[in-house]
Order: sequence, then structure tokens, then C-alpha cells
Amino acid sequence: MGFGQGVSGLNAAASNLDVIGNNIANANTVGYKQSAAQFADIYAGTKIGLGVRVNSVVQSFNQGNIEASGRALDVAITNGNGFFRLTSPEGAVYYSRNGQFQRQEDGRITNMQGLQVTGYPAGVAGGAGVQPQPLVVSNAQMEPKATSNITAKFQLDSRSKVPANPFPPAAVPPATTPAPDSSMFNYSTAINVYDSLGNKQQLMAYFAKSGGAPTVGGGTDWKMYVTDVNGNPVGGAPLTLAFDNSGALKSPAANAVTLTQPAVNGAQAMSMALDLTGTTQFGADNDVKQLSQNGYTSGSLLGFSVNGDGTITGNYSNEQTKPLGQIVMAAFGNVEGLKPEGDNVWSATGASGQALVGTAGGSMGTLRSNAVEASNVDLSGQLVNLIVAQRNYQANAQTIKAQDTVMQTLVNL
Repeated sequence: MGFGQGVSGLNAAASNLDVIGNNIANANTVGYKQSAAQFADIYAGTKIGLGVRVNSVVQSFNQGNIEASGRALDVAITNGNGFFRLTSPEGAVYYSRNGQFQRQEDGRITNMQGLQVTGYPAGVAGGAGVQPQPLVVSNAQMEPKATSNITAKFQLDSRSKVPANPFPPAAVPPATTPAPDSSMFNYSTAINVYDSLGNKQQLMAYFAKSGGAPTVGGGTDWKMYVTDVNGNPVGGAPLTLAFDNSGALKSPAANAVTLTQPAVNGAQAMSMALDLTGTTQFGADNDVKQLSQNGYTSGSLLGFSVNGDGTITGNYSNEQTKPLGQIVMAAFGNVEGLKPEGDNVWSATGASGQALVGTAGGSMGTLRSNAVEASNVDLSGQLVNLIVAQRNYQANAQTIKAQDTVMQTLVNL
């Protein structure tokens, strides 16, 4: 019997204790994956072993619990084996399951150690040789959009009487168009639209029941007048709304009417398709059932969130949203071949294989904002392992003590 076996056992047991201690130390580290020491026996031309050695230390990449964090830039990977792809300022590529990100003053999205989150900029689709790049969330003002479509549904009261006075025609400049009064129409409502510079313009829609011969036999016609804020008629108006005797709108057809406004104050001329589909004429009060348009003014970035597919969506002060980029993910053929680099990141090796880059979904998992993936360390199990490793260390120490006793006996002969 020699000392070598006992010494190797002590060394292996000490390494095992180190691994277990590291797991316990990282029980609260976001995205940490617990490790386990694997051992191998040692033989060298004899049936009596020469002891034990640590063969390898492997990590378990099972998913940890998903915990709410309340931060929009905390992102957890759920139900998948994907990793976040990060780059250093020098261009080195790393991979992580820790989704605790922050936005720098220049708009870059980084982890807490300064590694940059990579993805595809807004409007760029992945694949076909497109390489991920560091994501930047810009503070730039959202550009305005001119109104090009108006969708409206009105209920016009069939009990209404034909107005006593006709609606005023457009005056020839320099004369001013007189403002309409209630004796000229049965119902009116405002329609807000936006020009190419994001300026809000208020149009007024007036509805007057017609006393002439109806367009649809047995039905009723209404006149719809549209004016600007100064009372000047808008191009494309007035128009005739023809209802049948069931109160359904028969004309104009969807988007058959285009309202126009001339270019003013540096903005472009406006052309707006008007869709009145669903407008009715029943024996009920005049009312607007739906009124929407697709224009908006400019807006400032108020905040952003990460969707399940990795798309970063910005929320703006004009009540609009806009995609600002998409986080990419990476997967590996052999995740146990990844090299731990510290700071919750790994790097690819020949054993892990090359990274397969894609977007969230499928086997890579989906992303959840306002949440993090907790460490997958089973603390109670590690404490039990600690007791076993301690006993193993003590047992190996006993073999050395026994060998020492034998040696002392030989010396005393």
C-alpha cells in the first residue's frame, strides 16, 4: 500500500468540494448553470489502481426557474436551449443565458459587464448572409405620417327632416364662405387628420337629409359635406350617401371617395381615401360608431419592451409603437463543449461546434421581458453532495493515516 492513492483521493475530493462550493456560491447568480465533477480511476500496468483523478467538470444546461423582475430590459429565455449573442468592443463573441441588460447613453444595449447585445436593426431581416450587429436603440424623433385613409361608420337618424336651408356653396375668393348653421344640416362631427409635417388639421363633416329623388328606389339620400377649419369645402366633397329601405348604405363603395387638401405651410398636399362601409340609416339618434385614420404627429421615445420573438418595440409620445431591432439567439450542437469565461458568459470551442444563429422561437426558446432565468442550482441537493464529498475527503485521509501507521511499524522493527 502506498501514499499515492490516498493523496490522489484527497486531491479529487478537494476539487469536488471546490465545484460544489462554487455551485452554492452561485445559487443566486442569474443564468448560472451548475457544475459537477466527473472522476476517472488511474492504472499503469498493474491491476492495483494508482488512485483517482478529476476527469472533467461538466455543466448542466437545464433551464432555471423564470422569475419576474419588473425591468423592461430584463429578458429571460424560456422553453429552449438558445443563448444571447454578445460581442466585446474588440469584436470577440460570447454567449450567455443572463438577460440582465441595460441601455447606454449612446443607445447601445449591453449586459452589466459592457458586452453588447447583437441582433438585426429595424427593417433588416436575418438570413441570406446577413450578420448580426450590436443593437442600438435610438432616441431619434419618430417621423410623422400624413393621413391617407379615413374609416368611418355613422348612424344617421331616418326620422330627421330635410333641413330648411341649403348648405352654403363655396365662396369665390376673396369672399369668405359663410359658416353653416344648424338649419342647414341634421348632424355634424369633427374629423382630425395629419399633414406630412405632423400638423393636426380638423375637418368638419356635415350630414343633411336630401328631399330629392332617391338614388336607390324606395330609399333615402343624404348629403355629406366636408369643410376645413375655415369652412372651405374639402376636395372630393360633397358626396351623396344612398341608403335602401332597410337602412343599409349602398353607395359610395368602400374607398370610392378621395378627400383632398392643398399644400399649405410647407406640408405636402393631402389625399385621403374615405371608407364609409357600415354606415346606417335607422330610426335611432345620430351617432358616430367608428372614426379612425392612419396619420399621426411626430413623437419622442418614452420606453421600449422586448417581445417573444426578440423584437424591441419602442413606445412613443404620439401613442404609436415602432420596431427598433430584433435580438438574435444562438444554439450549439454540444452545449457542454462551451468554455466558461466568467461573468455569466461562454465562448464557442471546437467541441461545442459553431454557433447556429437565428431568432427566438422553436428549439431556441422564446423571450420574456420583465423576467430573468434564475440559477439552476439545486441548493438542497448541493448541500447533500457537500456532506458526501466531506466524508469522501475524510475517508481518503484515513487511508493515509493507516499507511503512516504501517510505515511506523516497519521503522520500529
